[in-house]
Amino acid sequence: MRQFLRHPCDLPVELIIRKQTFLPRQRLYNISLGGVACNAPRGFRRGTSVELRVPLLGDAARCPGVVAWSRKLSDDYLVGVAFIDEDTLFRARMVEQVCQIEHYRRQRELRSGEVLSIEGTALEWIAFNAADFPLFCSI
Repeated sequence: MRQFLRHPCDLPVELIIRKQTFLPRQRLYNISLGGVACNAPRGFRRGTSVELRVPLLGDAARCPGVVAWSRKLSDDYLVGVAFIDEDTLFRARMVEQVCQIEHYRRQRELRSGEVLSIEGTALEWIAFNAADFPLFCSI
């Protein structure tokens, strides 16, 4: 099974079922260039077409994908959403990078007790983490 970039829990996502047919199960073994794992209040059937949304980031943060796997946790589900075309993959990677930066900013604010600018925090995150930020195609 491929690995999926873990979405920060403090930035809620929505998984909306899309009105499309399921992909054949045989295609799910090598479904995508990569994906995102996120928490969801319910499980999803493998192959379900979904749209991953990050409400905090607005309408630009919508990425169509396919559920690659769904695992029951104690309180919710961990769902792997795979992206199957390069344009969506690129957009999803940018959305996840913004989410990682926002998560980093929130953590830094909690530790320092100061309000930090998103621009300054983004530059700091990029300097320290961008080189190690996984490419979906290598996950």
